[in-house]
Amino acid sequence: MSTATPRLIRETFPVGPLQCNCTIIGDPLTKKAIVVDPGGDHELILARLDQLGLKVVSIIHTHAHLDHFLASGLMKEKTGASLHLHKEDKFLWDALEMQCNMFGIPYTPVPEPDQWLSDDQELACGCGVAIHTPGHTPGSMSFWFAQDKLLIAGDTLFKGSIGRTDLWGGDFNTIEKSIRQRLYQLDEEAVVVTGHGPDTSIGAEMRSNPFVKA
Repeated sequence: MSTATPRLIRETFPVGPLQCNCTIIGDPLTKKAIVVDPGGDHELILARLDQLGLKVVSIIHTHAHLDHFLASGLMKEKTGASLHLHKEDKFLWDALEMQCNMFGIPYTPVPEPDQWLSDDQELACGCGVAIHTPGHTPGSMSFWFAQDKLLIAGDTLFKGSIGRTDLWGGDFNTIEKSIRQRLYQLDEEAVVVTGHGPDTSIGAEMRSNPFVKA
């Protein structure tokens, strides 16, 4: 009789005006879920959770650029889930209205984060860990689910690219170090969910990413 733990439920889909990838991670046994980067379209995210039979307990953010947390306040209001962010991105969280004005996007206030994420912190549901991967922003985080060989990299690593470092607090040397020393140390077979666009893999980026090769 197999005692293997069932794989996590994972669904990723673009949301909001800048088409940020929002990801739902659900525990198939407890039916509790994490939502990563609700960048808009809160009704769509809630509908997907309902279709999957999941209850969101934690809303976590890879970083605090507007397109990754536009719907966070409404998600919290509708579900009671807690909001999580790395403290070094609080200045961006607090500047949401300024960010929205820059991009001509309607501003909806968001409450303060409930908890600060830290490096190697276990995530809700006990299914993964947070990894501090600064560079795109000072508080950029990635989320690693070892059992499923799954990495949610936000805007740190993309298919054939990396996150831009010319915005507030960005730094190329720092993002390069984060990718080499943290992300490229993970399983090469791991699927990488990026902040925008298609999935990739750790191995593919190690071998062919033109910005940061292993």
